[in-house]
Amino acid sequence: MGWMQDETGLEMCKANYVPLTPLSHLRRAATVFAGRTAVVYGDHRVTYAQYHDRCTRLASGLAQLGVTPGDVVATILPNLPAQAEAHFGVPACGAVLNTINTRLDAGTVAYILEHGAAKVLLVDPQFTDMAEDAVARIDGPKPAIIEVADPHGGFPATGRHTIYEDLLAGADPAFDWIMPEDEWESLSLNYTSGTTGRPKGVVCHHRGAYLMTMGTVISWRMVLYPVYLTIVPLFHCNGWNHTWLMPVLGGTLVCCRDITAPAIYDAIADEGVTHFGGAPIVLNMLVNAKPDQRRAFDHTVEVFTAGAPPAPATLTKIEALGFNVTHVYGLTETYGHVTECVWREDDWGELDNAGRAAVKAQQGVAMPMMEHITVMDADMAQVPMDGKTQGEIMIRGNAVMKGYYKNPEATRAAFEGGYFHSGDIAVQHPDTYIQIADRAKDIIISGGENISSVEVEGVLMGHPDVMLAAVVAKPDDTWGEVPCAFVELKDGASPDEAALIAYCRETLAGFKTPKRVVFQELPKTSTGKIQKFELRKIAATLG
Repeated sequence: MGWMQDETGLEMCKANYVPLTPLSHLRRAATVFAGRTAVVYGDHRVTYAQYHDRCTRLASGLAQLGVTPGDVVATILPNLPAQAEAHFGVPACGAVLNTINTRLDAGTVAYILEHGAAKVLLVDPQFTDMAEDAVARIDGPKPAIIEVADPHGGFPATGRHTIYEDLLAGADPAFDWIMPEDEWESLSLNYTSGTTGRPKGVVCHHRGAYLMTMGTVISWRMVLYPVYLTIVPLFHCNGWNHTWLMPVLGGTLVCCRDITAPAIYDAIADEGVTHFGGAPIVLNMLVNAKPDQRRAFDHTVEVFTAGAPPAPATLTKIEALGFNVTHVYGLTETYGHVTECVWREDDWGELDNAGRAAVKAQQGVAMPMMEHITVMDADMAQVPMDGKTQGEIMIRGNAVMKGYYKNPEATRAAFEGGYFHSGDIAVQHPDTYIQIADRAKDIIISGGENISSVEVEGVLMGHPDVMLAAVVAKPDDTWGEVPCAFVELKDGASPDEAALIAYCRETLAGFKTPKRVVFQELPKTSTGKIQKFELRKIAATLG
């Protein structure tokens, strides 16, 4: 390769090496798809040319506020156009985007803002009071607050801070985007949930996000002009990178502030939504929507579901409504989904509904942008692919985080042995498909026997009266711990505890059957995950 090391080398590198970044997608779309609708939110409808202009003005406005390359810009926003614009406008001025969970308390938000050293905070007026409380708790430099008024959400600006639209109006529409010089430059900073301590800051780079957009197009079998509904919060793994993806295909991003069954059905019927992602709880919401909450539509809606293994019963019901579900799996540390349950028609085409649903509940195989994802034992050795032997899901590929911000010890532990350690316990089938048994912390060990909470939950979800179910360990003097089920019932349902336990015993071994059933609304995160740590606290108090 020595012939490349002559005086033409620098010019050759300029020609054949351009750092990969999702920013390139919108710059291209502003020309190729200039007149196509890019973003929809009520009567807010902008073309790609207008979208690019607004993102450019945001980048300029942030630079005018003193944001320089490498600085952090944070947001506390629902799935609104400004949140989508931040995904391009913030990195377009060289900054790092930190989207913050809107459900967090002021103390946790203060920690995130201080830990990330945010220079500017974009906030929806619904959360302005909380944001001000958080900023007041920061020791040292405090971020400037910019309010993003939502004309459709009923949350007018307080008038105490600069208004987002005024920032854009006073910005330079000819601002020259600051593109990364190295594709490993930081693009976003996403904080984990922090349920067992302070949240960790996951640092993602331009290369990983770019490759996520390419891999998703392939895996989701996407073609030009998809219409994507933002159900996954854009503060969660940057909305699984789908906002960065849409300009690749000239797609339309339909923003949705409040996730309800009527809002989803309306978007499908009125806007022609073709794709969305969501946790199994969203699928359950659609399945159990009342007739007057539904709308008719005549096309198949492609759905990525992740966050927890979907119950086979839910998968069976939702596909009958016109949705084709693909189960994917990933973590904040992997930019979102990195495995998919690729459907193999030749092998599974003749399965009945229950069989199809059981297969689709698997986490599957690595997506195209990933290198190697498998299940290993504690010694980093491949477990037997027998569908029984359990190990931890290990991940290698470009869509793995750079590391945890300001936390080298946690980063080293996460990358030990040259793989990212997911913390998820799984088996691997003979066809290499991975299937989660449980999170390591959710495995129930009763009398020396391991019980998968996922397995028990799947059985409970098959009961016609059950809306949602979560199973955790309850301390037990004899067995150490036993399964305890928390169940959310459908409207009008009234089975008693003994009836549900008997139902489970028809399918499960005795030691796997719940010993207690508690009927209550299940605590959930903003992304629809059930907060099992809260349920464990309750279970510990039960007799």
